[in-house]
Amino acid sequence: MTKLAERMNRLGTETAFEVLARAKALAAQGRHIIHLEIGEPDFDTPANVIDAGIRALRSGQTHYGPAPGLPQLREAVARYVARTRRTQVSAEQVLVTPGGKPVMFYLMLALLQQGDEAVYPNPGFPIYESMIRYTGARPVPARLHPENDFRLDFREVRKIVNDKTRLLITNSPGNPCGNAMTRADTEAVVELLHEHKNLHVLSDEIYSRLLYEGEHSSPLSYPEVSDRVIVLDGFSKTYAMTGWRLGYGVMHRDLVKACAQLQVNCASCTASFTQLAGVEALEGPQDAVEHMCAEFRRRRDYLIAELNRIPGFRCVRPHGAFYAFPEIRGTGLSSAEVQNRLLNEAGVATLSGTAFGEHGEGFLRLSYANSMDNLKLAVERIRAAFPGQG
Repeated sequence: MTKLAERMNRLGTETAFEVLARAKALAAQGRHIIHLEIGEPDFDTPANVIDAGIRALRSGQTHYGPAPGLPQLREAVARYVARTRRTQVSAEQVLVTPGGKPVMFYLMLALLQQGDEAVYPNPGFPIYESMIRYTGARPVPARLHPENDFRLDFREVRKIVNDKTRLLITNSPGNPCGNAMTRADTEAVVELLHEHKNLHVLSDEIYSRLLYEGEHSSPLSYPEVSDRVIVLDGFSKTYAMTGWRLGYGVMHRDLVKACAQLQVNCASCTASFTQLAGVEALEGPQDAVEHMCAEFRRRRDYLIAELNRIPGFRCVRPHGAFYAFPEIRGTGLSSAEVQNRLLNEAGVATLSGTAFGEHGEGFLRLSYANSMDNLKLAVERIRAAFPGQG
């Protein structure tokens, strides 16, 4: 048996892909499975973006590009971020990556080391904790509570941020809870940056365009601390481009240089034709994005109302992304037991809340990135699987 390096034991995973594999195996046996486990828009990439990618391929954009990204896309991202976050951003502050995860990976490798601490939302995207552990730093969970709409409680955050804290991760709108930071929350982040001069903030804003109420709030909008704010964003969720693998980070030029060096050692660069499609996505028509967001809002309104009618389920109304995160303690079962019953008996693939950290116990994540017809059928099956608990 191959002996692996000890650091491999510190890496976690994304359970969504494991449940997807189990669901596909059941489907291969002839079962009809409704997929509510995977966080992927069920829409096609907009036609104008596909056409731009094809034009790029046919014009020979199939070779290496600069490690930080093509100038055309870095400039387009800078314009977009400056406009949407109402701040000054230059192309030199943009790092283009093959998907959003490399921004987390490179940044944490560049900033964190043994003895450092990093605060992250829990329940939250599982790669946060995984990557913190991989660097040798100590992950410190900031618990999200349904009573606070799953927003960070900064009274609690202040108690766990200290002189060892090098990184605070925020995610708005959030996965798995659909929570959204208020302006007051963002101002609390800015205050922490004022108080802790060694602290950086990774603001994961990958769902920023999938916000149903209010305005998106970003700590990058505060110039006095923006040199210690790193925004993670990308194209996968907003433009249904998960398979194109295209993301970006906006950060201080020094961090761009360090992360680009890591990219040279890891992936060399992001595919050129994909980047040119990204330029079209940002600067072309946005009607497909608006349609997708409106449809997700319609599905949200239906699904949350129906989940709250099922005995044993109680669901906070999410403000963004495309996830419902109901509390299921009223069923008398654990999160894993509910997940397994729904998959094996009802043919509905969901995720146990524990896939998103220890504080996810008692909850379940359902992605409503699926058709309304399938959501209605899923609700019928869930109601049949839990007819009388509570």
